[in-house]
Amino acid sequence: MRQRRLLLLVMAMVSPFAIAAGNVEAGKLVFTSRCASCHQIGASAHGGFAPQLNGVIGRTAGSTTDFKYSPAMKNAKLIWTEKNLRAFLHAPEDVVPGTKMRFYGMSDDKKIADLLAYLRSFQ
Repeated sequence: MRQRRLLLLVMAMVSPFAIAAGNVEAGKLVFTSRCASCHQIGASAHGGFAPQLNGVIGRTAGSTTDFKYSPAMKNAKLIWTEKNLRAFLHAPEDVVPGTKMRFYGMSDDKKIADLLAYLRSFQ
């Protein structure tokens, strides 16, 4: 647990220019393979098995009205900045202990940057 928190701290200190850009098309592939089985995004997206992700960057965690969030997520008092999303995608349980999201994280910074670029395209 301590090593993971140290990793998150180091990641937060890395220049955002090093990993922030990402590739939208590659991010779409990451979304399709890792996220789309639970999350929706786009014009007709709605909450279902998981919350929809339109406009997620800048949104307060646990705030959409069409999804029933865990108490942990509703009480997280977290804004989904790219920095917070990056950390959450690496280790969800470390960022929001008790989250009911059954996703164990991604270790590939490039794939995360690509996914964030894709999510950014739906702001």
